[in-house]
Amino acid sequence: MLDFNDTKTAFILKSDNQLRKAYWLFRLVANSSLVGLGRWASELAIKVGLPIRSVVKQTVYDQFVGGETIEECQAIIDKLQEYGVHALLDFAVEGKETETDFNACKDEIVETIRHAAKHPGIPFGVFKMTGVAAFDLMEKISAELPLSEIDERAWERAKTRVDEICYTAKKYGLRIMIDAEETWIQKAIDEVANEMMETYNQDRIVVINTLQMYRRDRLAFLKESMEHAKAKGYHYGAKLVRGAYMEKERARAKEKGYDDPIHKTKADSDVHYNEAMLHMVENLDKTMIIAGSHNEDSARLLAEKVDELKIERGDERVWFSQLFGMSDNLSFNLAKEGFNVVKYLPFGPVTETLPYLIRRAEENTSASGQSSRELSLIKKEMKRRGID
Repeated sequence: MLDFNDTKTAFILKSDNQLRKAYWLFRLVANSSLVGLGRWASELAIKVGLPIRSVVKQTVYDQFVGGETIEECQAIIDKLQEYGVHALLDFAVEGKETETDFNACKDEIVETIRHAAKHPGIPFGVFKMTGVAAFDLMEKISAELPLSEIDERAWERAKTRVDEICYTAKKYGLRIMIDAEETWIQKAIDEVANEMMETYNQDRIVVINTLQMYRRDRLAFLKESMEHAKAKGYHYGAKLVRGAYMEKERARAKEKGYDDPIHKTKADSDVHYNEAMLHMVENLDKTMIIAGSHNEDSARLLAEKVDELKIERGDERVWFSQLFGMSDNLSFNLAKEGFNVVKYLPFGPVTETLPYLIRRAEENTSASGQSSRELSLIKKEMKRRGID
């Protein structure tokens, strides 16, 4: 029986000091005013050249990031694997602007795949399109605006980078996830993801798209995408997440005067997330689902559905996924019961990963009960261990 309150299992990797540190960090990120101040202060410090690196590295960085390099992550990967939890290495650099930056990011992702191929504890790779292609260009493509000749060449170079990443994943026997991003560039990302799936997913799942289910249109999009893959004869892989840009999305919709693309309530997002999850697991032929969720109800629902359908708990077509530093009560207890679990393990230079870190803090602030749940579990484990 799944027990998501089993804190001994959940925090088996954390020392007493690490547990104390996590407790104080989640207390801080539960305060929306402090998180907002932290974003402003971090951005200002970088602009004026203040020594922010050491402060960030000793706080949110250590909680949510594996290290600055692949090599620094290896100790964590080994520890996770010891308890049946896999790792998904993510070079957490995004929002680049030059061709030199795009090529450097692509090279790092390719090297990550090559490294992962040597380690059975790393079955996936992941990347963001904004690491290898210009945001403005994808915005133009998603809006179906005319492209100049320069734009066309830039987009072809971007797709060539993505193709090299996907080719490398197939060559080394890994799977590669393409992360979801803002709605106003997502159409371009979806088109590339579908193109790569049709090319590389003929025999097995290699390329996996990510769907943010807090979007009102994503359930229909998922069903259409699965039908399209079936008609074209390729395997379809999707990572389902609730979403990471809610406040930004709503602010832009209000500013630009279009309908908010996000569900009006969390309950609506939950319903659509769960329906998408069940639709995929009930149609597993040539399909793979990665349920990226910190929601205990969704995790339990999927686990129970797997058992109900008499699917092996270790079936390679069904995975659970949580972010490193969050929801260890889900990750380690699911793995303990034989389910496939992968931790999203970002790495990269401290200042380069700040956008990722700020999003993690903001998500914990805005997610209903997330920080308070983390805190209650940590306090429970501290009490069990008899530590202050």
